[in-house]
Amino acid sequence: MTERQNRKARPVRPARKVGLAAKHATSDRGLPDGAQRAAGRNATGQGDANPGDANPGDARPSGADQRAATFGRMAKEPVGRLGAGAGAGAGTGSNAGTGAKAGGIAIADLRARFRAAVGQKQGWVRHWQECYEFALPQRNGASEQPGASGGVSGGEKKFDRVFDATAPDAVEQLAASLMAEITPPSGGWFAFEPGGNVADADRDILTARLARAASILQGHFDRSNFAVEMHQAFLDLVTAGTACLRLEADDFLSPSAFRFGAVPLRELAFEERSDGRMDAVFRKLSLSRDEIARQWPEARLPDRDRDEGQSPRRYAVVEAVLPNPGAFGGYQLCVFFEDGGQVSGGLAGEDGVIHRDRFEVSPYIAFRWMKAPGEVYGRSPVMKALPDIKTANKVVELVLKNASIAVTGIWQADDDGVLNPAAIRLVPGSIIPKAVGSAGLTPLDAPGRFDVSDLVLSDLRDRIRRCLLADRLGQSDQPGMTATEVLERASENARLLGATYGRLQAELLYPLIRRAIHILVRRGELPDMPLDGDVVQLRHSAPLAQLPKRVQAGQAMDWLSRIATLGPEALGEVDMPHMVRWLADQFGVPDHLLRPMMPVLPVEASLEAGVMEDAV
Repeated sequence: MTERQNRKARPVRPARKVGLAAKHATSDRGLPDGAQRAAGRNATGQGDANPGDANPGDARPSGADQRAATFGRMAKEPVGRLGAGAGAGAGTGSNAGTGAKAGGIAIADLRARFRAAVGQKQGWVRHWQECYEFALPQRNGASEQPGASGGVSGGEKKFDRVFDATAPDAVEQLAASLMAEITPPSGGWFAFEPGGNVADADRDILTARLARAASILQGHFDRSNFAVEMHQAFLDLVTAGTACLRLEADDFLSPSAFRFGAVPLRELAFEERSDGRMDAVFRKLSLSRDEIARQWPEARLPDRDRDEGQSPRRYAVVEAVLPNPGAFGGYQLCVFFEDGGQVSGGLAGEDGVIHRDRFEVSPYIAFRWMKAPGEVYGRSPVMKALPDIKTANKVVELVLKNASIAVTGIWQADDDGVLNPAAIRLVPGSIIPKAVGSAGLTPLDAPGRFDVSDLVLSDLRDRIRRCLLADRLGQSDQPGMTATEVLERASENARLLGATYGRLQAELLYPLIRRAIHILVRRGELPDMPLDGDVVQLRHSAPLAQLPKRVQAGQAMDWLSRIATLGPEALGEVDMPHMVRWLADQFGVPDHLLRPMMPVLPVEASLEAGVMEDAV
C-alpha cells in the first residue's frame, strides 16, 4: 500500500499548533507514529512527493549541516511554535497500522519468541514470589492468582506469614529514598545544556531556550501521575531487581500529556539485546471483547465468540514491542492472541493478529538494580538479604510460640483416676479435684530463653537494614551533625549507590526523558531536541547526582579556610569572582542570582588607566 493509499485508508488530521491542537485528543494508539509523520508531511506540502523524482545530483546534507539546522530552529523559534514541523520531524518510516508491512516480524516468529521469553522467565517466578512474600506482601507483582474477573484477586490478607516487619519497613524506606534522591516530586532532577558543538556566541540564547523546554517538560511531569507510579516501580526494583514503567501519551483534555503505569512483573517477559539493552517487551493481558474493540477498533472477532451468560469471556492477549530489525530503527508493535488457533479472525489475513503499528521511541522503560553475567533480569538487595529475612521471620514466629507457652503455660497431673483433664477449666474461682497424696495440677517449666533470641534477632535485623541501606539513606539519628560529618555521610551514600545510579541513568532516566520529549514534540509543544551531546545534552541534577559536586565544594571551602590562615597575601592569589561562580554551580544555584561578570582589563591597560588618573 502506498503512502497516499495509506492516508486514504486511515485519514489523519494534519498536525496543528499548540493553540489549536489542545482541542483534539491524541495518544500513541489514537494517532500512531507513522500517521503523525504522514500528517506532518501533508501539512508541509510533501505528502505526495515521489522519492523517485528527486534529482540524482542533489547531495544529502552532512551531519554537521543537520545539527546546524536543528540548532537554528531551536535558537530562533520560540518553544512551542513549531507545530506541524515538529510532528514531521518526530521520526522516519511508514505507518504500519493497517497491516503487516515489509520487514515486519511474522506472527509465527512472534509467538515463538514470546514462548521462549516466558520460558526464560519461569526460573525467576518462584524467587520473586518469595521476595514479595517476605518483603513486600501488599504488592505481590509476581503472583498469578486469577480472580473472578480474570485479573488478580484482591482484598485477601497478605501478612499472614509475616512475623517480622523489618524487611517491609526497610523496603519502603529504600524506595522512598530512591524517589527523593533520583526523581524527587519537587522537580529539578534534570536539565538541558548546550552540547559541545555549539559556538560560544550562541550558548546564551540556546541556554534560555533549553531552560524553557525543561520547564515545560517538568510541568507535565508534575501534573501527571508520575510520582505515584514511579514510587511503585521503585518498590518493584528494590524487591525483585527488575521494574518496568510505561509512558503513554494522554489525551488533550487531561492536565498532562503523560500517563504513567508501573507494570507488574507477572504480565511481562523480556528479551535482551547483544548490547545489554532490555527493550524487547512482551506483555500478557486478559481482556474482554468490549475492551479489545474499544482499544483497537480495527480488530475483528467472529460472532460465534460473543459473550454468553453473565460473565464476559476474556481473551489472553499479548502486546509485543520489539526493536525494528530494519535500518530505520524504532520499534514494532504487534498485538495478537496468545492462542492463535483457538480464536479465529485477524488483521489483514494474519491469524490472531489484532493490531500492528510502530513506535519511534518505546513506551516501555525497563530497568534493573544490578545484573549478573548471562542473566536477563536483575537482582535486588532483597534477594541478597533474603536468608536473613527468612531466618528473622522464623525466629520471631518461634519467640511468639514460646511467649504463648510462657503466658498460658503447660500443665501436668498424675493419672490417679480422679482428675479428668477434659473437665478442667482454668478460670478464676474454679475447683480442680485431686486424689489423696497426688500432686494435682502442676505447671511445666518452659526451657526457652528469651535473651538468646533477642541477641539473634538484633544481629539479623541490623544485617537486613544494612543490606537494604535503611541506615544509610534514611534520616540520621545523630543530632547536631557538623558540616564535615554531613559531607562525609553524603560521600558514603554516593559511594554505595554509585554503580546502581549509573545503571539507572542509562536504563531509566535517559529513556524516560527521551520518550517524554518525543510525546511533546508530536503534540507540537517542544521542538525536536536530539539528546546527542552535540547540540543538546541531558544533565542529571537530582540530589544523588549533586553529591559528588557538594563533596568537591566542601573540599574547596576547607582549602580556602586553610589558605585564609596564611594571611591576606595568600587570599589575594585566589580568583574570588570565579570561585564564587564555581561554588554556585556546584551547589546548583541559579545563574540569575549572580551579577553579570565584569570584563577583566589587561595589566597594561589597568596601569595606563591609573597613570591617566594621576595626570588628571
